[in-house]
Amino acid sequence: MAVEFKRPERLIKREEDMDRWLNSEAYASFVGWIKVLAQSVKGKKVSDSIPESPIIGRLTAMLDKLSKWVDEIPPLEQPQRFGNKAFRTWLDRVKPNSKQLIEEILPDNLKAAAIELQIYFIEGFGNYTRIDYGTGHEAKFMAFLCCLMKIGAVLVEDGPAIVLKVTTKYLDLMRKIQQTYRMEPAGSHGVWGLDDFQFIPFIWGSAQLMGQDEIKPGQIPDPPIAARYSNDYIFMSCVNYINQVKTGPFAEHSNVLWGISSLTEWSRVNSGLLKMYKGEVLDKFPVAQHFPFGSILSIEPDRP
Repeated sequence: MAVEFKRPERLIKREEDMDRWLNSEAYASFVGWIKVLAQSVKGKKVSDSIPESPIIGRLTAMLDKLSKWVDEIPPLEQPQRFGNKAFRTWLDRVKPNSKQLIEEILPDNLKAAAIELQIYFIEGFGNYTRIDYGTGHEAKFMAFLCCLMKIGAVLVEDGPAIVLKVTTKYLDLMRKIQQTYRMEPAGSHGVWGLDDFQFIPFIWGSAQLMGQDEIKPGQIPDPPIAARYSNDYIFMSCVNYINQVKTGPFAEHSNVLWGISSLTEWSRVNSGLLKMYKGEVLDKFPVAQHFPFGSILSIEPDRP
C-alpha cells in the first residue's frame, strides 16, 4: 500500500497526552531502531571496512556541505559570549534548501517523502531562537535517519554505516557548530547528564565496545585512553571531546559517566544507558511535546 506523505505535526500538548506518545507506533519504532542499530555495530570499529549502499555516501556528502556552510558563515562579533547570532544565518541557509538537500539523497520513487522528512532534518541542528542544542534536537536528526530506514531509502544492512559513518559525520558537524556559534546546552542536566549535548552516540558507542578486551568501563575517566581510541570508538570520541571542552576532575564535570565507569561489562553499560535514555529523555514531556508525527512515525497506537 502506497504511503501518503504529509507534513508532521506536534500532537503531545499536555502531560495527559504522554500515554499516546509512550504507546505510539512512533515511540516503538524509534526505540526499536536504536536497539537494532546498537546490535549492528557490536564489536565493530569506525575504521573497519563497512559495506554501504549509495545513499550513505550521499548523506555524508550532504553533511560535508553543511559543514562547509559553517566555514562560509563565521561567527559575528557580539557582546554576549554564548549564542552567536551567525547560527541563525547558517540555519536560514539550511531551511530553504532543506527540501532539495533531502530530495538529492532520496531515490526517485521516494522523493515525495521530503515534505515529511524536512521538519526532523531542520530541527536536528538546534533551536533558531535560543541558539541552543540538546538531546531533543539530537532525537529529531536521529528520527530523520530512522524515517529513511522505515521508508526503505536506507537498508537494514546499512545499520553499521548509519552509525559509524553518518552519525560520526553528524557528531563532527554538531561539535563544529557548537564551538563556532557558542551554542548553549538545551535543557542540560549539567553534571548529571552524559554531556551537555549528546546521548544516543553513547548508547551506540557502548554497543561497539561489547565483545572487545582492550578497553574496560573503568577506563572511561582516563583521558589518554579516550584520546587513543577516539578514532575507532564513538564512546571514546565523546569522552575525548568532553575532556577537550571541560576542565577539572572528571568525577566533578561528568559525574554520571564517572559512575558508569564502576560497571564491569560494556553490556551492562549499554542496557543501563538505553534505560536512562528512555527515562530521562524520551519519557519526559519537555522532549515529547516537540516531537512531530506524520505517516512514517505515527501517533497511532503500536500494534504488537
